[in-house]
Amino acid sequence: MQITRVVAWPVSLTLAEPYSIAYERISAVANVFVRIETNSVHTGLGCAAPDLAVTGETAATVVDFIDTVAQPELAGGDPLRAVALLDPLRKHLATHPSALAAVDMALHDLLGKVSRLPLWRLLGGFRDCIETSVTIGILPEAETLERVVEWVDRGFRCLKLKGGHDVEDDIARVLKVRERCGERIEIRFDANQGYTIEQAMRFVEGTEGADLTVLEQPTPKGQPDLLGRLSAATPMAVMADESIMGLRDAFKLARDGLADMVNLKLMKVGGIAEALQVNAVARAAGLELMVGCMDEAELAISAGLQFALARPNVVYADLDGHMDLIGDPTAGMLSLENGILYASDVPGLGFTGDLG
Repeated sequence: MQITRVVAWPVSLTLAEPYSIAYERISAVANVFVRIETNSVHTGLGCAAPDLAVTGETAATVVDFIDTVAQPELAGGDPLRAVALLDPLRKHLATHPSALAAVDMALHDLLGKVSRLPLWRLLGGFRDCIETSVTIGILPEAETLERVVEWVDRGFRCLKLKGGHDVEDDIARVLKVRERCGERIEIRFDANQGYTIEQAMRFVEGTEGADLTVLEQPTPKGQPDLLGRLSAATPMAVMADESIMGLRDAFKLARDGLADMVNLKLMKVGGIAEALQVNAVARAAGLELMVGCMDEAELAISAGLQFALARPNVVYADLDGHMDLIGDPTAGMLSLENGILYASDVPGLGFTGDLG
C-alpha cells in the first residue's frame, strides 16, 4: 500500500455560546481536516485545531504546511509505517504541532481501518469509557450558577471553571459553586496563566474549603518554576497545561518536580505517537495525566479519547471541545451519556461518513 495524496481544507466553526478565558474571548474557531489517500480502498482522516496563542498556528499555516511539506514528504510512503513517516517531520514540531497532530491522526486512523480495529484497542485497550469534565468560561456569579445547574441536570458530575482575571472574584465563584452543588460534584479550576505566584497562593488559601480536585496552570507558562513553588506549598494538585508543549517540557517538569499532573493535548504535542512518549515520561515520574483538548471537531476529540482509553495513568479527561461547535462535519460520531464518553468498536478513529 502506498500514499497517493495528502489533502487539507479548513472549516469555520461557530460556537453556540462564546466563552471567555483569562486572556481572550472566543466566539468562532477554524479546524483543518486532513485526508491521506492511498492506492487501496482505505483513507485516513485527521483534524487540526490551530490556536495562535497556544500552538502558534492558524488555519492558513496548517493548510500550507500540509500542501508544501507533508504532501511531498509522505507521497509514495507506506502508510502502515507511521513512525517512519512521522520522524522526518518532527523537526517541524515546535512550529506546526497541530498540523503534525492531524497527519498523525490520519495515519493512525488508516492503521485501525486496515487492522479492522478501533484505535483504543490497538493502543492498549485499558478501559472502554471515561468521565469528562465540562468547562464553564468566565461569567458573572449568577450566570455561572445557571450553567452549573444546566450541566448537572444533563448528568455531568465534573465541572471545570475558568478564571484568572480577578482572584477574589474567582474565589467567590468557586465557593458559591460548591455551595450550590454540594459534595457530589467534582470541581476543577483553570486560571489559564492569569495569576502571579502570590495570587495563586491566595486562591489556594481562599478555596481551601471547596475541595477542588485540580488547579490548572495558574501561573505563566514561561516560568515553570512557579508551578513547582506552588505545588510544594499546597496539598492541592497543581496541573501544568500551557507549560507542556512536548517531550522536552515533560522531562523538565518531571525531573524538577514542577507539577503534580500534566494536561496532555494532542494539538500541543503533535499527535498520538508523540503523546505516547510524553506519557511514558510522565508515568515514569509518577505523574498522572489529564487528556485535554482545544475547540475541536468530534474527529479530533475521538483521537484524544482513543488515547485516554488506552493508557492506565490517564486519570482525567477534559474532552468537551466539540460540544458547542456549529458546523462540525463529523458531529454525531461520539457516544456521550451523563458526562461519560464511551468507546466505539468502529475501526480507526470511528468516523464512517463522507468527509470532504
